Amino acid sequence: MSWWGKVVGGTFGFMMGGPLGAVLGAALGNYFDGGLDGLSLDDSLGLGATERVQSVFFTTTFALMGYIAKSDGRVTKDEIAMAERVMQQMRLNSQQRTVAINLFNEGKKDGFPVHEVLAQFKKESFRRRNLIQIFLEIIIATAFADGRLDDRERKLLEDISKDLGYSATEFNALLSRLSGQAHFANEESSADKIKAAYELLGISPKCTDTELKKAYRKQMSQHHPDKLVAKGLPEEMIDIATEKTQAIKAAYDLLKSQRA
Repeated sequence: MSWWGKVVGGTFGFMMGGPLGAVLGAALGNYFDGGLDGLSLDDSLGLGATERVQSVFFTTTFALMGYIAKSDGRVTKDEIAMAERVMQQMRLNSQQRTVAINLFNEGKKDGFPVHEVLAQFKKESFRRRNLIQIFLEIIIATAFADGRLDDRERKLLEDISKDLGYSATEFNALLSRLSGQAHFANEESSADKIKAAYELLGISPKCTDTELKKAYRKQMSQHHPDKLVAKGLPEEMIDIATEKTQAIKAAYDLLKSQRA
């Protein structure tokens, strides 16, 4: 939890200001006597440093979850439950949980600078494509939390993915895979579960066995917990990545047995 120790330990300067620094500062302000003005700057963690990226990921994730939840004018119980589920998966301590809730509330505020926050997140992530993808997966899951995705939410998610460098085709493919994952977990009929498994892996039922294995390996590589943590996923989020790899493996195993 070294990244968290640096955040609450006063080395706030490694955020190098910007909208993310302001958002995290607002969420952390009550932990410091006299606010943040007296904090020393620490430039030892340069752009792309793992601990720096971990704090950026944590900040952006919970703030954007709040922003998405409020996008349709009200925050539903399902959306709050989704944020709670992520916090539980991360096994946050009481201090981290309070900051996560504060970040969620910052994202709900009118005038939240979403495009500026995403621009800084993309820059700070330093071309870590897989890290950006799992961030998008968490945010999209927040929008799906109430069981539907209306036109306004979809447009919002398209804009977010565009800010992060995703084309419309890439966004639609990601949305389809996440829909497949949700259906794969919930479907009971064999035919529907097989269909969802193909969607989860992002391939056609007409694919060859070689193409199936290639898609499986690609998805496993993109979501491998250790690789993601090395790229800047906070250690506390390892269970989220592990859950995704378990679903990918289960889908692949089902399709292999179905083709045997």
